[in-house]
Amino acid sequence: PARYFDTKTTEPISFFLSGLEELLAWQPNSNDDFNISAVPLAKRQPPLHSQRPRTLVCHDMRGGYLEDRFIQGSAIRNPYVFYHWRYIDIFVYFSHHTVTIPPVVWTNAAHRNGVPVLGTFITESTDGEKLCEAFLAGGEEAYGAVAEQLARIAQHYRFDGWLVNIENTLSAAAAGNLAPFLQDLTARVHSAVPGGLVIWYDSVLQDGTLRWQNELNEANRVFFDACDGLFTNYNWKEEQLEHTLRLAGPRHADVYVGVDVFARGDVIGGGFDTDKALRMIRQHSLSAAIFAPGWVYEHLGEENFLQNENRFWGLLAEYLPTHSICTLPLATSFSLGMGTSRFLDGKDEESGPWYDLSMQEIQPLYPEHQGRLSTSCCLQDAWCGGSSLQLQGTIPPGEERVAIRLFSLQMPAPPKLFLTLLYKLEGLQPDDFAVALEVTTWDSGTCLEGNPTSLPEPNGRHHPRFLPAPPPGLAKLLAACHHGSHGWTSRCYELELQDCSLRDLSVIVSRQQPSLQETSFTCLLGEVRVLDTASVAASPPQVHSVTASQLWWR
Repeated sequence: PARYFDTKTTEPISFFLSGLEELLAWQPNSNDDFNISAVPLAKRQPPLHSQRPRTLVCHDMRGGYLEDRFIQGSAIRNPYVFYHWRYIDIFVYFSHHTVTIPPVVWTNAAHRNGVPVLGTFITESTDGEKLCEAFLAGGEEAYGAVAEQLARIAQHYRFDGWLVNIENTLSAAAAGNLAPFLQDLTARVHSAVPGGLVIWYDSVLQDGTLRWQNELNEANRVFFDACDGLFTNYNWKEEQLEHTLRLAGPRHADVYVGVDVFARGDVIGGGFDTDKALRMIRQHSLSAAIFAPGWVYEHLGEENFLQNENRFWGLLAEYLPTHSICTLPLATSFSLGMGTSRFLDGKDEESGPWYDLSMQEIQPLYPEHQGRLSTSCCLQDAWCGGSSLQLQGTIPPGEERVAIRLFSLQMPAPPKLFLTLLYKLEGLQPDDFAVALEVTTWDSGTCLEGNPTSLPEPNGRHHPRFLPAPPPGLAKLLAACHHGSHGWTSRCYELELQDCSLRDLSVIVSRQQPSLQETSFTCLLGEVRVLDTASVAASPPQVHSVTASQLWWR
């Protein structure tokens, strides 16, 4: 069937639903098993329901369902990828189809990095008016059926809820049922999807007129009260932020102030000036909704996309509170889910472009320090997948080392950790530098009350003990400890800790000899792993009742 499989290649594809009939007729179907997310939502700190202002990204690119619709990947060169997951809270996949089901590759990538994904339910113009009249003016049974289907779809495909956008006028009867519909949908999503969310876009008003408010006010508050949050339109001014904050009260973090990166209309910021809008939003303790950050790719072009993307998010970083990993094991090869080759154990196994966001690995922080240090993605060389993490910087005169923070962590430290690192020093004199891991901790006695927005400074710095070979019984899992290859160096460490919590994982690049000269370095990271020794030693659970379907023999 063309909905589920590409007519040219027969490969499985992600899809949307058009109109009310398709939505109400939707049923789970064995052909769409490929569209079910295989990656559960990873836990992170702080959780979404903390009162810290959040960051929502709304992805809207050229109508949606581009190369990302190919569930098993495609051979496109220079695709669009998003990888600054540590800096955001919610990802919305937006298109102008009635029911936008997020392509499963996005759900997999976001979930692996702890970010929930919302689809979009939208009605627009005269077609939208007819559609709304059919299900809203019809009363509780009619709108309940739509709410039930939307909740079932999110539950079945394992994404996390909906952005609801009614961009057309409504009859009095339809307008009267809109808030009850939103409340019903929110309740059904909460019950069907753990941690599920419904967010309302600032569009139609309580009386059915279509008039964007650019704030939370009495004309749209009824919708805010009926669901988990409001995504405002983009043409706001500072006094509207003040008004919104007063009205939202304790729910100030549930208002996502819209920022259009394309800067359409009378807006503040946009493009590389998006930080101006964010600064103002954060001064008022509100959440932000960054709309169409694909501007970087669409407007500036595909050629230097990764460089421009790092610049764009780097300019916003001070206004984007980051998230911590709170479960082990932590293992990543930093792959973006795309590349110009596929690497395995440091060897280029297969040349040629590829794109598959389901293959994206856990992404780190991307710190920049005033021209002294930059973190970026390297497609030319990798240990596994399509890319490695490139660290470039300088060690200032008289200093011996520089620390690059990869991940913030927030969890009780197990008594014993194993850590592995694969790296490659580039340049003329790689022997001038040493590379190692550092773990920082704080004492468990450091009490965190309520919802802390900033964590206490670490009070312990640990340099794990180097193991020349992996311990017996773990040799297979930690094989990387004694075989670097193709120029990659591998290191295996252990660290014993007592009564403390993990805080940061950093890479330390240090000089072998002291120097009064500034020294530049380039280091590629191919893989990092942090493992709880106790759970690594335990035997994995047995798998039963494996079935295989949708096989294509070649």
